[in-house]
Amino acid sequence: MECNTKLKQPLLAAAVAGDDIGPVIGVDGFIRAFKLESKKLWSLAGPAIFTSVCQYSLNAVTQTFAGHIGTFELAAFSVENSVISGLCYGIMWGMGSALETLCGQAYGAGQIEMLGVYMQRSWVVLLATSSLLTLLYVFAGPALLLLRQNEDISRAAARYSLWMIPQLYAYALNFPISKFLQAQSRMAAMAWISAAALALHVFFSWLLMFRLRWGMAGGAAVLNGSWWFIVVAQLVYIFSGRCGRAWSGFCWGAFENLWGFARLSMASAVMLCLEVWYFTALILFAGYLKNAEVAVDALSTRININGWAVMLALGLNAAVSVRVSNELGADHPRTAKFSMVVVVISAIFLSLIITTILLIFNKQYPYLFSESPQVIEAIYQLTPLLALALLVNNVQPALSGVAIGAGRQALVAYMNITCYYIFGVPLGLLLGYGFKKGVQGIWLGMITGAVVQTLCLFWMVYKTNVE
Repeated sequence: MECNTKLKQPLLAAAVAGDDIGPVIGVDGFIRAFKLESKKLWSLAGPAIFTSVCQYSLNAVTQTFAGHIGTFELAAFSVENSVISGLCYGIMWGMGSALETLCGQAYGAGQIEMLGVYMQRSWVVLLATSSLLTLLYVFAGPALLLLRQNEDISRAAARYSLWMIPQLYAYALNFPISKFLQAQSRMAAMAWISAAALALHVFFSWLLMFRLRWGMAGGAAVLNGSWWFIVVAQLVYIFSGRCGRAWSGFCWGAFENLWGFARLSMASAVMLCLEVWYFTALILFAGYLKNAEVAVDALSTRININGWAVMLALGLNAAVSVRVSNELGADHPRTAKFSMVVVVISAIFLSLIITTILLIFNKQYPYLFSESPQVIEAIYQLTPLLALALLVNNVQPALSGVAIGAGRQALVAYMNITCYYIFGVPLGLLLGYGFKKGVQGIWLGMITGAVVQTLCLFWMVYKTNVE
């Protein structure tokens, strides 16, 4: 089947993004413009947050069922899920995010036919990457032993990794599809499909893992099936013609300019993976402290709370990247800049609500996660830093979404390396070990790196000339 792969001049008269915002004059003008942009933003962010929560919960449900089978099974799944699948998930998610720039700007410029071409091109790049990452699944055992993991757990996790190879290829197809649909603001379809997948996942996990006593083999089958259900359901939605001119069939244009596309994909992967892995390194560093068990338990609780809160930030990230790329594609730079202002204000407001609730119940919530007095005290002491981290970690993804929409992934990747790993990590290690501040010192140093990175993002967005 043939499709048109030639870029057209932007159809400004009929640009799907709408008219450019005029000068915002006075408080009343700002409020009116803010309400209008907020309505557009949250029509995207709401379903995006719901979709993120549903997909985030698939692995969490399997992990919960694994914990009821046995502690050894839980440990094996946790290692495979966090080290092997977690690494590959971050890479696939990051590389797929390149479409947020390309599809969003093409849609805003009225070049609707290019969306399907970009999605196919991303499939080619991500499937090729998946074939390389398959080696990590195959040799998971030696890799885990190299990281000094328990031998018995590594052996079980390696076996589970082989079972989870189909999930890797579902990732490779799913992320380009999701960005393809996001660019067209078709978030509701993704939300309904993800909700159905989660409901089926819970039922079949119970049926296979407990009722039929298939154990972790059943868990692997259900988790693979749930991710492939999402992929197939979204493809049925696309192939049914619901996306109009955005999908005109398979074509050879998907194989053009693969190297340039791969470079943008790799820049996106580096940018997002550096952000995801930065605070995960806290667990590794905490493991070398004197009272390592308490430190790791307290930090694990912090990461768990922050993980759910970040779902809000990821929804805003997806929404603003669509808004900015659509408006830039339609040659509406003022609207793109105002979208950035709205999303930052919204992110700060949400962060303040979350941190206020956390600080109000700072003496009660630690008991939800542990009964150990030492762990509860450690969590309590970390609460002010957790509140600061929630504020930073909700604003920073919103600014990253602006950078993605504007196609500045490579610059942000260099910024992440400098602020996080050249500044934040050494400062955290210096405070934690050199000044003997322990886990609080490590976390304070790394949060400082995140604050510097957020300030740099503010400056980059402010200085970017999109006229």
